[in-house]
Amino acid sequence: MAFHEVTQLALDHLDRVRDPDAVSSNAILAVIAYTDALTAAYHGRVNHKDHAAAVKLLRDALGKALPDAQERQLARLLGRKDEAQYGARQRRAEDAGQTIAALNEFAAWARVKLAERSVVVSFPDETD
Repeated sequence: MAFHEVTQLALDHLDRVRDPDAVSSNAILAVIAYTDALTAAYHGRVNHKDHAAAVKLLRDALGKALPDAQERQLARLLGRKDEAQYGARQRRAEDAGQTIAALNEFAAWARVKLAERSVVVSFPDETD
């Protein structure tokens, strides 16, 4: 997923980006992209506009196959979206790192679920 790769690149160059919120924002957009891919693969639908509704749509799409921990992780990350994108207080680099760690965990799980539907997600530098 491109948002995931861009997020990692931004974190790697945070000294140049100088805005942890931009890094966190891209991480959250990556989580949304993974969620949309999952709901499309399992339910034939993607969420439009209301990102808070993405949690329910993912639960509807996966049912019991959505672990509670992943559901909570998604809700937490989506809850950070407005603060990262529109908040008045700039977050710290550590916050961006924690957001990316959560993204990486969610992405690893999502990639397994997508592979179950024969959807392969890889970064351009990965080889099969």
